[in-house]
Amino acid sequence: MSKNWHTGETSCLILSAKVMIFFHFDNDYWKKLPEVLSFGKICLPLWLNNEQFNIRNIMAIVKPFRGVRPPKDLVEQVESRPYDVLDSEEARAEAGDNEKSLYHIIKPEIDFPVGTSEYDPRVYEKAAENFKKFQDNGWLVQDTKEQYYIYAQTSCLPANGGKEKTQYGLVVGAYSGDYQTGVIKKHELTRRDKEEDRMKHVRVNDANIEPVFFAYPDNSTLDALIKKYAAAEPEYDFVAPIDGFGHKLWIVSDDNDIKTITEEFAKMPSLYIADGHHRSAAAALVGTEKANNNPNHKGDEEYNYFMAVCFQASQLTVLDYNRVLKDLNGNTSEQFLEKVAMNFTVEKKGAVEYRPAKPHEFSLYLDGEWYALNAKPGTYDDSDPIGVLDVDISSRLILQDILELGDLRSSQRIDFVGGLRGLGELKRRVDSGEMRAALALYPVSMQQIMNIADSGKIMPPKATWFEPKLRSGLIIHKLS
Repeated sequence: MSKNWHTGETSCLILSAKVMIFFHFDNDYWKKLPEVLSFGKICLPLWLNNEQFNIRNIMAIVKPFRGVRPPKDLVEQVESRPYDVLDSEEARAEAGDNEKSLYHIIKPEIDFPVGTSEYDPRVYEKAAENFKKFQDNGWLVQDTKEQYYIYAQTSCLPANGGKEKTQYGLVVGAYSGDYQTGVIKKHELTRRDKEEDRMKHVRVNDANIEPVFFAYPDNSTLDALIKKYAAAEPEYDFVAPIDGFGHKLWIVSDDNDIKTITEEFAKMPSLYIADGHHRSAAAALVGTEKANNNPNHKGDEEYNYFMAVCFQASQLTVLDYNRVLKDLNGNTSEQFLEKVAMNFTVEKKGAVEYRPAKPHEFSLYLDGEWYALNAKPGTYDDSDPIGVLDVDISSRLILQDILELGDLRSSQRIDFVGGLRGLGELKRRVDSGEMRAALALYPVSMQQIMNIADSGKIMPPKATWFEPKLRSGLIIHKLS
């Protein structure tokens, strides 16, 4: 059990007989430590100065690292989609006879007979075996210097009017302690079984094979630095199959630029998880495990950090995350529309696809017709960061009050369709008879996500869909 002692301007948190951490405070009030002591040791790097120990003013900590990555001429054979956007058979088909595909590491069940569970202990062992094989064969090579990387994605999305857009991310070693103390902020709940799956994968490989997707407040100094590198020849430059998005990577090896990146992040009070909540939780938990199991733990070990790609918040695109409904809970179409009209104005739009044009407007597809639904005043609270969200409005007033779906994460009467698939996918699934109706939402904004994370609240399930997704296999971070 931890205790604290304080006098004057110095306070000491005693975590165990061996671990004492001193904090420097202005001469006012002892601030309650975050509810993170259950994580075990708080592994503060030894090189932090007293000012950075000020618990009221903790800023983000990042560091460069020696990335493990494919040689330039092999990157397109190694790179892949993230592990969680496709199933085992899709990964098996995409890998084909390519032995260099990263799917052999992130979806290693493809190396076993069809039907082998991705949670089979042999599958995790195979991941580690294949990771070693990739390194032994020179398909993955570790850089000799600790450095940062810049990763660019170019896409043409309907949400951007079909125009080409490029977003630039800094690939960094994010500090696990920042996740524990809340500097790295989340907006989604995590499931323990999924955390454990990712923890097993990190443990067995002793590496973060895939990155986490972060957002940070816009920063003019970092923006200028990124633009300088973007004007130069990239290390990698390719167009990915399936989605057709462009991907580029630059290496930041200049010591002054490395120093600038580290210092600019040290001015940021928060980083925001955009995508990868389970990977973030798993990385933080594994880092804490390693600290607790290391009697000589100092705080500067590589396992105290995990790989993240950090984008300026204003550059990110959040797509709509739509719903398809199995039934109308015993209602006829007319009865359902009558109940919807109690809280929404309902306007029939006809057979042509109709996309919500503004917040609090929804599109309903039912019986071959599209309807515009606009939430009536008084059905939402503009001052509540959760209550103002369209995903909350539709969940409360339609999915629960009318359809009585219960827990959306486990209900078999609803499915979710990412906005990249378009409204045509909603129409197809309803017209096929698989689903009874579809509901399209106006996407949340990145600012709404940050507001919710800052408030300490959690978004409703299936609320955000980020595109483009990060490609995997461009860089890997070893924990030792």
